[in-house]
Amino acid sequence: MHDLGRTTPLYAVLPFALLLLAIAVLPLAAPHWWEKNRHKALVGGLLSAPVVVYLLLAAPRTLGHSLVEYASFVTLLGALYVVAGGLRITGDLRATPLTNVALLAVGALLANVIGTTGASMVLIRTVLRTNQQRANTAHIPFFFILVVSNCGGLLTPLGDPPLFIGYLRGVPFGWTLHLLPVWLLAVGYLLALFFVLDRRAYGRERAEALAHDAAQAVPLGLEGLPNLGLLALIVGAVFLPTPYRELLMVGGAAASALLGPKAPRKANGFTYAPIIEVAVLFLGIFVTMVPALALLEARGGELGITRPWQFFLTAGGLSSVLDNAPTYLTFLSAAQGLGLHGDVIGVPSLYLAAISCGAVLMGANTYIGNGPNFMVKAIAEEMDVRMPSFFRYAAAAILVLSPVYAVLTAYFALAG
Repeated sequence: MHDLGRTTPLYAVLPFALLLLAIAVLPLAAPHWWEKNRHKALVGGLLSAPVVVYLLLAAPRTLGHSLVEYASFVTLLGALYVVAGGLRITGDLRATPLTNVALLAVGALLANVIGTTGASMVLIRTVLRTNQQRANTAHIPFFFILVVSNCGGLLTPLGDPPLFIGYLRGVPFGWTLHLLPVWLLAVGYLLALFFVLDRRAYGRERAEALAHDAAQAVPLGLEGLPNLGLLALIVGAVFLPTPYRELLMVGGAAASALLGPKAPRKANGFTYAPIIEVAVLFLGIFVTMVPALALLEARGGELGITRPWQFFLTAGGLSSVLDNAPTYLTFLSAAQGLGLHGDVIGVPSLYLAAISCGAVLMGANTYIGNGPNFMVKAIAEEMDVRMPSFFRYAAAAILVLSPVYAVLTAYFALAG
């Protein structure tokens, strides 16, 4: 990809920029037209076509590699989505601020065991169902994305795709536990802020709604137990090479869908629409982002990125709009190219921490920064919860997370 970046013109990034603009604008400008997945596929296909032609002529192997990464990406997300869709946490807890904080905290811990995608799919419907009697709940799925779908997955390579790529490249499995202070900072801050906001929203609820919520409280239970074994199978498959990894994941998902209990899936209101939406949009993203990543890898050194705080901000900022896994890999390669002879695969721990934290935490900045973000949005909208537009979500996420970013930028500047 390095050679491709040396010859790729800057205007080759235009289709990627236009696709991001379409994802941001069309839901507002033409909501009814955009809600159909075939229209999303049409837009993605039209913008991807010139990039496909260019790459077929200039770098067909790079295009093939990107499509293989896309297949692995969608297979993992799809398998976790299908299997988690067959698990149903029954019951209906009282929708108090403490209950909601506890659910998000559990999700943040679970994200490090079954990934941010698995944790999101297992818990999002329970969180939304728990709060369905309340009226002031728009902030709940928003914070769910920040905590469970992103920041919570910082502690293990299983938590988020960038960290798993680092593990495959030689980062010791337990190295990410060094990021525990950052995890505590980000997750603790978000949970505390969420509690303050949710308590205020709870105070605005009508007394009748709260009484109705309390009257409908039912202890939690779990349906679809065979899917727990399949979920473990998919998580274990992550350690296998391609294509065995993907085949095992597809097999696990097929077993869940065809042979698993049907009642939990039906009660969840499970449909394939959210994962189809993710697959359609990210196919266009994975194709059109190739020139952007190639330019970054080849000319990133020209940007003067040499300090840990610069890696944190740049890797994080680009992870907001590029898939955070290849962005992480690009900046990891750039750090290795500095010739610092660090203690972890040729990179000083501080640099690796900066890249890891930027890629994982700032993947929360937009709906396309991390795969589960869009899936949670789609599921919430399926359950009649109104979600913010692309720009409103991005503005709110950056505003909420900016204190964490400021603290970490200062830390990486002073420590490096």
